[in-house]
Amino acid sequence: MQPDSIVFGGAGFIGRSLVAELLRQGHAVAATVRSDGERLTSWLTGQGVPLDGLTVVQSDITRLDLRLPSVRDVYNCAARFAFGLGLEEARAANVTGALNVLDWAATLPDLRRVVHISGYRVSDSGPSDERLGAYEASKKEADAAVRARARELGIPLSIANPATVIGPGQYLGLADTVSDLWHGRLPALPGGRDVFVPVVDVGYLAAFLAALAEHDDERENAYWILDDRTPVLSHLDRLLAAHMGVRAPRLSVPVGLLRRLPRALTGVDPETLPFLSTDRYDTASADIFAKRLGLRMPPIEAALTTWADDLVAARFGATPTPPGPYGYQTVAGVRTWVAGDRERPAYVLLHGLPLDSGSWEHVIDRLGAPVLAADLPGLGRSGPGPIGGWLTDLLRPVETRPVLVAHSLACLPALQYAAAHPDRLSRLVLVAPAFLQAPASRLSRSRLAALLLRRMPAARLARTIGLTEGPATTPATTPATTAAAASLARPGAARRMIAAMRASHAMRQELRELLDRVSVPVEIVVGSADPLTVDRPVTTIDGAGHYPQLTHPDELARIVAPV
Repeated sequence: MQPDSIVFGGAGFIGRSLVAELLRQGHAVAATVRSDGERLTSWLTGQGVPLDGLTVVQSDITRLDLRLPSVRDVYNCAARFAFGLGLEEARAANVTGALNVLDWAATLPDLRRVVHISGYRVSDSGPSDERLGAYEASKKEADAAVRARARELGIPLSIANPATVIGPGQYLGLADTVSDLWHGRLPALPGGRDVFVPVVDVGYLAAFLAALAEHDDERENAYWILDDRTPVLSHLDRLLAAHMGVRAPRLSVPVGLLRRLPRALTGVDPETLPFLSTDRYDTASADIFAKRLGLRMPPIEAALTTWADDLVAARFGATPTPPGPYGYQTVAGVRTWVAGDRERPAYVLLHGLPLDSGSWEHVIDRLGAPVLAADLPGLGRSGPGPIGGWLTDLLRPVETRPVLVAHSLACLPALQYAAAHPDRLSRLVLVAPAFLQAPASRLSRSRLAALLLRRMPAARLARTIGLTEGPATTPATTPATTAAAASLARPGAARRMIAAMRASHAMRQELRELLDRVSVPVEIVVGSADPLTVDRPVTTIDGAGHYPQLTHPDELARIVAPV
């Protein structure tokens, strides 16, 4: 199948979404990539996009040499986006490369239109080039150069000027602000309370771009594509803070002051300052075009909060985005990170200290059935709050009788729930129940508390919690311990963990007595290097320590889900 459309920069954040949109519409698409196309095809497969109409082409727009005479629609999504670029490096892709695309398009016998992706800050009302970084200066230069070259060559041209594009996989720009907010590194809002940083959903943008080649009937046109309903930055900040269960900064620092203060003090890249503006943009032409075609932006608050969930799920780009569903929900008044099926799970998994629900990832992969997992209040990705009544509210929508699996500290709420609601569970699995094991000495608990408060790195955290007790192939640092270290660095997280440890230690005898009264079938699982100190029937995993879900997921999954 010969391509009728080509997307330059097809593996980029915008480019891949446009490729997916065109393929879904039945187009034959050539997507250019600078290296291996595996990243693009894997992403498309994960989105359920058919690949039979896709042609992946290795190409660099700075040295363009292609023969695809069947192409009629040309989309240029290729750009070099980064702060701190040298001027020549930025110009090579953003100016020279963009002009190369136009020159190449002019050789196509059946060219219908070129769609060029520019930026929303390229208008003449923006700051002078002397105050711009290399990236933004090159995009502004390219905007004018592309228009001039298209007129010279007689090429029909549509210029798209999208605002900050949000969606799964976008970890640049405004994502840094969301990351700082979640990690507690945003003491003051940069730019003042009326700063307007507009956004646009990547799915909407892809649909808009795909429509331009067919439906734009002007010889040359430009569209500012952004959601005018985007809250000003201070309100946007409060919206996302409330959604994620963190505090929003109360102070703001004007742009003028940020320019005068050293970057080492503010932590703000000078190249981002021109984006901290109160400017508004003329979206009339884009609004008319979208209305004519029936394109509608998603509700802005839902788009922002869904994107925030995507950022947190992928650890702000540190890990691949996991399969959904996932996101923040209110459980017993606590903003809680919830993943999986909340209505018909076969298993409910509760994590122990100092991990979060992501620590069950490899066990979940092996269970082969719907799972519900959540981060406990005040731990992992969840906001602070009391644990009393939390598990009851989490399981309130559940229509099945799942197996409840709890690790270490989480055995406390799991056991209390099983005693109160035996008819709601089919089985209770307690993994490394701390209340049945040797208590840590007061000295070791104090030492661990001191280490936690000093925000130890992931490698040291892994050694401290005993992950090296697993098999030799188990790395000292795992994604789970890296995530735990990052979560413990959030304000108040280490203190909440210490408080949870102390509360659990104080209830050891009470929990032992409660275990004797539970009528639900109970199975206790321990590692051979982490035995019980009481005489109870147990299932032992040979070679495991306190965290078999990390070191021995195969064995634990077979115990949790026996054939």
